[in-house]
Parts: sequence; structure tokens; C-alpha cells
Amino acid sequence: MNNKLQQLDEVATPIKTVEGYSLMLNLGRILGLCCAFWLACLSPVCADTFYTAGVEGWLHNLQDYLNPHHLPHYQPTFSTEPRVQVKEYIVGIHPLHNPKRLFEVYGPIVEHINQHMPEVEFKLEASRNYQEFDKKLYGGYFDIAMPNPYQTINALQHGYRVFGKMADDEDFRGIILVRKDSGINSVADLKGKAVSYPAKTALAATMMPQYFLHTHGLDVNKDIENRYVGSQESSIMNVLMGDVAAAATWPVPWKLFLAEHPEQAAELEVKWQTEPLQNNGWVVRKDIPVEVIDNFSRLLFSLQDSDEGRAMLAAVPVSRFEVANNQTYAPVEAFLQRLNQTLHLPRP
Repeated sequence: MNNKLQQLDEVATPIKTVEGYSLMLNLGRILGLCCAFWLACLSPVCADTFYTAGVEGWLHNLQDYLNPHHLPHYQPTFSTEPRVQVKEYIVGIHPLHNPKRLFEVYGPIVEHINQHMPEVEFKLEASRNYQEFDKKLYGGYFDIAMPNPYQTINALQHGYRVFGKMADDEDFRGIILVRKDSGINSVADLKGKAVSYPAKTALAATMMPQYFLHTHGLDVNKDIENRYVGSQESSIMNVLMGDVAAAATWPVPWKLFLAEHPEQAAELEVKWQTEPLQNNGWVVRKDIPVEVIDNFSRLLFSLQDSDEGRAMLAAVPVSRFEVANNQTYAPVEAFLQRLNQTLHLPRP
């Protein structure tokens, strides 16, 4: 037993010697670095260099020096300029177009306002469909929004107020498209056939055309199949492809379709159109600071005063945005009452 212990002690002795040597070496390194640190503090030139590098960097160097095999570590960089925090406001536009098209049309307008209001940031947000937009609007998610007139009336019950609207009310009407080779000449010819619409809550492109058909001798609850296809573009494409006998939409997407797809548009015709109503509204949540919405409004309502702004409006297309209030939409509310009394169609 004693022989074994002696052998183990002989083996351990070099290990202890190595550990002791390493410890003394590290202590020597620390002592040397401390002396260098002390001298650096006494020298103004060296002290400036030291403080520029920072204590955190010196400690990292010390760690690397004591452990040469230490893995590289992440060292953050720090800006000399303080970061300015700005308040973000969400701007929602109802699904006039698919999300890609909506960003192309309204993105430059929001960016223009951001450039002139650096103290805040407005973020444009699109919705995949009317249902998603309605959920966000009625849940108070948007700070500022441009809903259709039906949604505008409903938003007043969910903490919003009207501060503006699209101009050109003459364009806010429903239109009904058919193929030129369809053989459809009267409203009665649609009986037993399918008609496409963007969504149940689209006022100009759904409710107003349905009211028109109903008041021109067609029972839209029984005589036709109502298909809600999700977007204005989809409604137009449905009649173009012959999937439905007629498609309801409104002038803005139809004008864009005419400009971008003239050959396909030539196969269609506007067979009927409704009477106009007030155009899409701009609403703001009531808790948004007055100075923020005042500056937003000033920039929005003056776009027509510059070449850059007029180009943005032409993409919408609309001649301008203008001041409005809750009372502006009283005629829309009256129409909705007549519609509900006449059609009794369920609305979200």
C-alpha cells in the first residue's frame, strides 16, 4: 500500500509543479498588467487612449491574454449618436386592391407624409381581405384608416371619428360588367345565373349593385347566385373568364384594369351603373393627439398642390383628398337603412 501511495505521489508531484507554475505565471501576468494600467492612468496621452478604448475592451484583452486559447467573442459596437425614439402609427387602407397593388398606390403617399413629419412614423399596413380589415378596424388596431363608407359608418361605433375623405364622389358608384358576347341585355337576363362581388361589406361594388338589381326587378335573394370572390380584381376576372354572367365592381379598379389590360378589357362592357354616394372616408382613433392628425391632414389634403403629389393622386386615381366629418356620411347611413329594409341580406 505504501509503495502505491509513493508511486501516486511521484506522479502527482509534476502535476502539482505544473499547476503551481501556471498559477504563478498568471499572477505574474496580472501584476504586470496592473502596473501597466496604473502607469496608463498617470499619463494624460495614454489615459486618453485608454478611455477611448473603454474598460470593457481592456477586460476582454486581459481575458484573452490569460487564456490564449479562448474562443473569439462578440463585441458590440456603440454609436456616438443617441438613438431617437419616434412614435409609430399604423395606417390601414381597406382592400381596394390586392396587397401588392395597394402598397404601390398608397406607399408613396405615406412615405411623403413621413418625410415631412420626422417626429413620428406612419406605417402602412394592408389586409388580405375585407374580413381581416374589418377585424382590425373594429378592434381599434389602426390609428388612422381609410375604410369604405359602410365601414366608415361602423367605425364611428368603435372609437373613431371622420376627419377626411376621397373626393370625386361621382366615381363612388357601383358598376356591373358583362362580356360583350354574353347576350345579356336586360337585368332579367341574369335570372338563374351567377354574379360576382368583391365582398359582402363592399359598399360601391356589392351593396349598391345588389340594391340596383333588386329595384330593377330581380330578387337577389332568390333569382341569382351571389359569389363573393375576395377582391375587385377577382370580380372582374370572374366575368372575363366566363365563370359568372356579370361582375360588380366600381370605377376605380375598372379604370386601372382598362389602363393595364386594354385587350382583355375590350371584351367587357359596363352594362349598368348605380347612383353615386359619398366616397371612401378617412378616420382616426379618438385617442390620437390632435397635433399629429392635424399635420397628417395638412399634408394629405395638399397633395394636389405639387407635381409629385399629383402623380401620387393619379395612381389612386383621385383628384384630391378633402376635409370631412361624421355628418358628411349621413346620406350613406340613410342608404344603408333602405338597403336593409329592402334586401334583408346578412352583413358581417
